[in-house]
Amino acid sequence: MLKKMICGTLIVSAMSLTALTTSSASTANTELPGEGIRVQPARASWNTGFFQEALVRKGLSELGYKVKKPKDLSPPIFYKSVTLGDIDYWTNGWFPMHDAQLPKNFEEKAQKVGYVIKAGGMQGYMVSKKEADKFGITSLADFKREEVKKAFDKNNNGKADLVACPGGWACEKIIDHHLDVYGLEDDVTPIKASYEAAMAGALAEYRNDEPVFFYTWAPNWTIFKMKPGKDVVWINVPEIKPTEAQKSAAERMTAENIDGAVSNPIKLGFVVSDVQIVANKKFLAKNPAAKRFFEVFTLPLSDINEQNTRMNEGEKSRKDINRHADEWIAKHTTLWNSWLNEARKAVQ
Repeated sequence: MLKKMICGTLIVSAMSLTALTTSSASTANTELPGEGIRVQPARASWNTGFFQEALVRKGLSELGYKVKKPKDLSPPIFYKSVTLGDIDYWTNGWFPMHDAQLPKNFEEKAQKVGYVIKAGGMQGYMVSKKEADKFGITSLADFKREEVKKAFDKNNNGKADLVACPGGWACEKIIDHHLDVYGLEDDVTPIKASYEAAMAGALAEYRNDEPVFFYTWAPNWTIFKMKPGKDVVWINVPEIKPTEAQKSAAERMTAENIDGAVSNPIKLGFVVSDVQIVANKKFLAKNPAAKRFFEVFTLPLSDINEQNTRMNEGEKSRKDINRHADEWIAKHTTLWNSWLNEARKAVQ
């Protein structure tokens, strides 16, 4: 009888210990749902998107994921890579602008998740306000005028020089489309070198009281350094002529109440875009915590502009960007923790 009682006690104790151990493991897994899982992100080839990449990487790391160094890719290469499963995600999808660069099997293999910025990715053409006022520039069509072309001709080839987009960026094709449909190919030369370097040159020219003409977007340091309405102005395209990819959102190519615009409303010629995370579907299915974090993560335009300006002023190393992300998290601890808790709930 005593032997049976001792055995029974041992069995109960063993079961209790097993339950306790299982409960502890379950709690650990809930706190770190990504523990033991390696993740390969990518980031855009434009540095204005580095900040959100660093923040999302830190979020996944706090959830236990082992996040590798991001690969810098152009949009077409990223979208192909994410459908192949070579890359798990990036935070730099601009839609509908990037729709034309998606491979045919995109919806089968990958998806857009959440909104880093909802309808906040504004794009368009800007010129120095001094010249806009002097020559009455309100539209790209004004660059057909000889006196305007001459004012913005930097290399004396008879065409105005426009800081445009490097090859492989979606905006490169849209700018080329504009020069074609508005008949400006003989009037404007698009500069397709490194955007950061070209814009640094434009800023130096502006500070030297020279005319500037450039494509830009928000969020971006450019409109922190050259203030819309004070230093530069947004100008119109002659009329809305969307590319095939823009047609589904053509109404978002015209915007109202834009600071520094030469008219209200203004025809930007670019869709005011949503900035979204894009991820491989298999990765999302296997990692509900990561998916939920992607869904709730969002940033104010002003915060991205501020960080982008710090990069432009010299704080642009990987160490600097990681510090910026840490400082942002420290200022928004309650919000940050709420995102992490939402992600953990996805696996409970």
